[in-house]
Amino acid sequence: MVYRRFLKRFFDLLLAVFLFIILLLPLVIIALIVKLTSKGPILFIQERYGRNSRLFKLYKFRSMTKSAPQIANSKFTDIQNYITPFGMFIRKTSLDELPQLWNIIKGDMSFIGPRPLASTDIKVIKLRKQNGGDSVLPGISGLAQVNGRNNLSDEDKASYDGKYAAHVTISVDMLLAVETFVSVLKRDGVFKETVIDDNKSDKNMVRHDEESIDVSSKS
Repeated sequence: MVYRRFLKRFFDLLLAVFLFIILLLPLVIIALIVKLTSKGPILFIQERYGRNSRLFKLYKFRSMTKSAPQIANSKFTDIQNYITPFGMFIRKTSLDELPQLWNIIKGDMSFIGPRPLASTDIKVIKLRKQNGGDSVLPGISGLAQVNGRNNLSDEDKASYDGKYAAHVTISVDMLLAVETFVSVLKRDGVFKETVIDDNKSDKNMVRHDEESIDVSSKS
């Protein structure tokens, strides 16, 4: 409970400020390339549902064209037609997520937690409210992300988020952070599925099942 209530936010803020400072120059360079290589704003700003399903503004580097429809990524049948050449690079490397460091500093988000959803995912948002998945700050990556986010049903997404919210510990956060980091570097499903087992103690509740997954899905 101490970690959930106090230490998690302290570590988030400390790391986010540190990363924001050392990555300031790369952030500026990416912003300039986004602006110079395609028409439109530098940042993609969208209202997302956060803790207790409250709305906040999420920041990402824009990776799509101005003509892209406002729908969930999983609903696209031709999403690559709407992604800019540089946008494809920053999405594959997850560099488009870097502006969310500001969301973490502001207290809107955490590094690890359920992904903040837009109104296009209203079914998952409602399911989260029922199972407590919205009781924690949303994150840049989380349990559902390392288990194939866009390949999951709405019910499975909400289930993963509810399980994470019920088991917020430093060991789980560290494991999910490492899996996310390495998977982003390799850009493939090198990790096997991470599952929280409700029947085990916190230190033993994360295990790896046999199915390989792809954590490069974006939302």
